[in-house]
Amino acid sequence: MTALVRREALPTALAALSGIALGLAFPPYGLWALSLAATAALSLLTRGRTARQGAWLGFAFGLPFFFFLLKWLHVVGWDAVLGLSLIQCLYLVGLGAGLSVTSRLPLWPLWGACLWVAEEWVRDRFPFGGFPWGRLAFANTGSPFTPLAALGGAPLVTFAVALTGTLLACAVVAGWRLRGTGRPGARAVAPTAGAVLGAALVTGSGLAVPVPTSADDSVRIAVVQGNVQKPGMDFLGRPMKILNNHVDATLELAKRVEAGKERKPDVVIWPENASDLDPTRYPVVRERIEEAVAAVGVPVLVGALVDHPTKSGYVENQGIVWDPDKGPGDTYTKQHPVPFGEYVPFRDQLSKVISRLDRVTRDFYPGQDSGVLDTGPATLGDVICFEIAYDEIPRDTVREGARALVVQTNNATYGRTGQPEQQLAMSKLRSVEHGRAIVTAATSGISAVVAPDGTVQHRTREFTREVISADLPLRDELTVADRVGPTPEWILALAGVGAWGTAWVLARRARGRGAEPRGHGTRETTRGAGAGEEAQQ
Repeated sequence: MTALVRREALPTALAALSGIALGLAFPPYGLWALSLAATAALSLLTRGRTARQGAWLGFAFGLPFFFFLLKWLHVVGWDAVLGLSLIQCLYLVGLGAGLSVTSRLPLWPLWGACLWVAEEWVRDRFPFGGFPWGRLAFANTGSPFTPLAALGGAPLVTFAVALTGTLLACAVVAGWRLRGTGRPGARAVAPTAGAVLGAALVTGSGLAVPVPTSADDSVRIAVVQGNVQKPGMDFLGRPMKILNNHVDATLELAKRVEAGKERKPDVVIWPENASDLDPTRYPVVRERIEEAVAAVGVPVLVGALVDHPTKSGYVENQGIVWDPDKGPGDTYTKQHPVPFGEYVPFRDQLSKVISRLDRVTRDFYPGQDSGVLDTGPATLGDVICFEIAYDEIPRDTVREGARALVVQTNNATYGRTGQPEQQLAMSKLRSVEHGRAIVTAATSGISAVVAPDGTVQHRTREFTREVISADLPLRDELTVADRVGPTPEWILALAGVGAWGTAWVLARRARGRGAEPRGHGTRETTRGAGAGEEAQQ
């Protein structure tokens, strides 16, 4: 046992450090190149290992990665950070096992990259609809890989990042074999050089992808960030406080327009939860909204909590188009409420042991339709808060006619923790993926306008009252990513799972012939080298 601990201590420590390095690749740090180093390190550490050893290293990599990435959840409690990190790192346990098993196959860097896509495919969907935070693509929203999103969405970006990392790992393995050989010839150097060249080509491939940005026309918008009473779990403050903040900011905008200090917008956008009370039930709430809408004289997209019309005790998280003449019109109801934040699964059982769940007093009811809204001057697509992290919700909204996207969000709970920056990075990737400008409207920041090429044109500070005025480009053309949908993700994920199954079958046959499978020693990590040399196994 002592020998086992000593033998695994260094790989475990290196895996943990690699996980932290991957965390630094994400906002607010944004050191995207570390995502390449981290994926390469995990491939090296799991190479030639048994499935159990690979699974352990995946755990050692995943737990510090997610703990570091999700530390913004400490506002709820550090136990919440640890609990969610433990759940998320279980997917990397499977990834570590898969990387170790497929490292014995020819073209192992390719299969390793496909397994990264497969891991994210599962984690993005299960359980409770999944939690896509921490995808490699979201660490590369301003890197050479970003334009690939226009071809295959976030999964293709993840694949390219992972493939670059595994190719770099292959170069290290092949280079290690050259130690002590004096001056190796061209043939000996070829595997190392080929892997490095392959990594460079994959990295540069995004630069060859055209990102469509030309606008068909535009609409003048004003994004109102009214601010909250205080940050943290109790951001709502007293009833109507947030609503009054947004009404007052809109009235100030109307005064500037009337005085000729500001161009009149075509549409005004409020954030998620701009009204914390149901305007259909409380006349005073409706009156305040209509006061603001009448003053500015254009449609306002209002974020409001609305009681479910037929299911008692449930609430809907909605975006409502409020017209100065017709009143409330098109609505969008959030399709993907956040488990344990907006609804509590197994409430009767869990609330008995986790008293903190009582803070979620009512469950949010999911909507069924996409957020394509007729605002009058423009057809916009509404996406609410964390929904921007899920591939299918913004994609379906664009495919059904949205000419630009709006992310209504409320990040007041996690202000100044790095979470708003992480969410804004997702908007940057989605803008390239769908060729659409994206407006983020946040109660307390960060509100922003992102151009179709992923550049942030306007951005507010956190916990301030601000109004962004901008000309928003509108586009009708669909990107390749929109047209092919989830097909690339399925192909890549199935290829990774298929490679794992093939390696497992070959290992069973080898054991049946009495041959001992490779991978029982730690030195195998740096033995046996290039991408094609394993063909005989």
